[in-house]
Amino acid sequence: MGAALSLIAAFIPRAFARPASPAYDPAARELTYTTADGERVLAEDSIVVIVPAKDGNGYTILAIEEPVPKPDAEAPAELPTLTSVPATELPDTLLKSYAARPPPVTPTELHVVISVLSGAGQAHTFHTSLLAPLLSHLPLPTAVVHSTTSPHTITELTTTRFLPAANAGKAQHIVILSGDGGPVDLINGLMASPHGPAYVPPTISVLPLGTANALAHSAGVTRDGTHGLSVLARGTGKRVPLFKATFSAGARALSHEGRQADALPETEGEHALWGAVVASWGLHAGLVADSDTAEYRKYGVERFGMAAREAVFPSDGGGPHVYRGKVRVRTGGKWREVGGGEHAYVLVTLVSHLEKGFCISPASGPLGGGLRLVYFGPRGGEDVMRIMGLAYQGGKHVDDSAVTYEEVEERDIVRLTVLE
Repeated sequence: MGAALSLIAAFIPRAFARPASPAYDPAARELTYTTADGERVLAEDSIVVIVPAKDGNGYTILAIEEPVPKPDAEAPAELPTLTSVPATELPDTLLKSYAARPPPVTPTELHVVISVLSGAGQAHTFHTSLLAPLLSHLPLPTAVVHSTTSPHTITELTTTRFLPAANAGKAQHIVILSGDGGPVDLINGLMASPHGPAYVPPTISVLPLGTANALAHSAGVTRDGTHGLSVLARGTGKRVPLFKATFSAGARALSHEGRQADALPETEGEHALWGAVVASWGLHAGLVADSDTAEYRKYGVERFGMAAREAVFPSDGGGPHVYRGKVRVRTGGKWREVGGGEHAYVLVTLVSHLEKGFCISPASGPLGGGLRLVYFGPRGGEDVMRIMGLAYQGGKHVDDSAVTYEEVEERDIVRLTVLE
């Protein structure tokens, strides 16, 4: 189900004197242009958008220029820059492919939400050097910029500002620089109370500044070399499928590396959270939680593999933890139990990829809405790592005899009773 929102599936850009228009090679998918330093080549895959030149003379190609790799492997990673290339004329095919598209609903408000601690902590720099210059070229309202100050900033911002504006019928475009947590917090804020009759679903653009960025990878936001900026400028809106997870009384949400436990929100007598990515229990949930620390985060996406190895090869020499409980799935209107009373990996997903290259559900299309169960029971450490390794091979784990992989029904799809 869904309707809460739709997703749009260098301080100053470098400017060059206006020489002859770039030469386009469609076979190589490259443009060659001349600068004061000589000829340069622009890969078509790096083009963000082509817009009319501000002086009315031709066009401006806005593209991503990646930094030159540093020989020092320990040097901090640099962000790319936004390059501006002037063109007096361009082929019609190129203009049609890379022209800016109007948003699905013309927004009266544009918000930029910067999750300052997401991923490697580069969201603020990304906004300053890439996003802000790009927005100056797009026909959008002046952006109101919000930076997070706590794990609850996006939820609070949504319930106090975005939701009231949506219920008042205002069209909003919200650009989120974060990982998966940002959109999920936004969704839960939007679903915290009933929508009014004038509700207008906000449109969001997710720029992948987190660690795994499952939603962005699965929705095609990272389809090219522009770090999601091309989808912001040239994408089209699509409804975001959602699921609701309800919990028994007494359940708590952990934060601050597990040191803080908060009561779950209650709506109409239910303790529930909404999601747009995955709901999991067992190995996946454990390694995500265990790796969500300041110490782990500095390793980027490698933190998940590190936590997984510690979970399946614990220091005490034992095997992976066996999770005890009942897992039931609704099929043909009837409930059936999956596995016995012991489990290892239980995951229900709306997305195809949990990170770039890690295809957890190959049958899931971009924002397709189908919920799928990925499950396997207790295994030895080596076998667990073998199965997980197959997911990095285009999702081959779903063909393994040890793995249950199936689409589940829309309502009351999975019930989990924890017996730890």
